[in-house]
Amino acid sequence: MPSATSPQIDCLSWFETVLGTVSKSIWCCINYTFAASVVDMAADTTTSNPTRRERKKAATRRAIADAALELFLKRGFDNVSVREIADAADVSPTTVFAHFPCKEAIAVDEDDEMRERLTSAVSDRPDGVSIPDALRKFYREDAWHDDAPEGSHQRFTKLIDDSPSLSDYAQKMWLRHENSLADAIAADLGQQTPDVTVRAFARCALQAQLIDATTAELPAVVNAVFDLLEPGWESYLAGR
Repeated sequence: MPSATSPQIDCLSWFETVLGTVSKSIWCCINYTFAASVVDMAADTTTSNPTRRERKKAATRRAIADAALELFLKRGFDNVSVREIADAADVSPTTVFAHFPCKEAIAVDEDDEMRERLTSAVSDRPDGVSIPDALRKFYREDAWHDDAPEGSHQRFTKLIDDSPSLSDYAQKMWLRHENSLADAIAADLGQQTPDVTVRAFARCALQAQLIDATTAELPAVVNAVFDLLEPGWESYLAGR
């Protein structure tokens, strides 16, 4: 979200004109918890050999997330209580809050690991690869899941659209990714802080996730977005 001192970058209107309908919600590369078959939120990537306690904790977290998403998709986010989630997962409400800081976090996880992979796509890209191409590759190979069930993108987007509190929470999580991406790009260019063009590019690059598309259409969406962004980015670099 733009601050009081930053310009309003109306990328949504631009994408709507050029590419078609844009969802007004935030569909996250912020590790969306749609189903166990799509994303295992419980996976602990900090160790290759988790202890029994860690496995139990991960299994409980996954059970809570699975139970919550099933209820959310059936009845809507705002129509499900934490008590009902706890009952469905066969745990106490206290246990739910031990794994998630709030109900919104069950549906939209902050996912520091995903944010690190996003920024690493810029900072660790091979020599000769442009930032737009590095992010294009990130979207196609890392951020989105080829095995996601058809329609899952739209269903999760609608879940967020239908809940003001969940939409607000998702936007806050989104902002963390936008700032991190802008900082990574600025560092790559030798800037102490991102200039207006870098901030605008980071925002517009992340808007690729907002295009309303089926799972099968997502690769084409990524290409369309970055085909539009890359000429402007190259012009910016040439003028520095």
